[in-house]
Amino acid sequence: MSPVIQPLPVTSVLFACTHNMIRSPMAESIMKHFHGRTVYVDSVGVREGDEVDGFAVAVMEEIGIDLTRHRCKTFADLEDTSYDLIISLSPEAQHRAIEMTRTMACEVEFWNTFDPTIIDGSRDVMLDAYRQVRDGLMNRIKERFPLSRGPTV
Repeated sequence: MSPVIQPLPVTSVLFACTHNMIRSPMAESIMKHFHGRTVYVDSVGVREGDEVDGFAVAVMEEIGIDLTRHRCKTFADLEDTSYDLIISLSPEAQHRAIEMTRTMACEVEFWNTFDPTIIDGSRDVMLDAYRQVRDGLMNRIKERFPLSRGPTV
């Protein structure tokens, strides 16, 4: 019987979306909240964004995470391109992440995540759409990167 090969632990994660204004900053901040001491986390967009979206700031603030210091950046702005894992959150980011694997040895996962900016409606309707994105990312991150329970006795 051959030995079971365990995957190497993930020590660095890059979240990528279209403008680095909503989805990837949310994912980055959630991941840092849970695993920031053990995993290096960053986020980027395919295209240049202006600044983090105000609705994203508001819904993250609801769960005690401050996004106000986030600065949008693109793949071209990355100082380090050595990641164990790139998680793309939009189809455009997925294409760019796959391109990066030509020159970098890393895994790529595609978490197709809804863009809440396509929702039209009142402030409450908009906030609900952003909350759905936040909660969906939170669940995916907890599932993919379980919180360690510590040693069992």
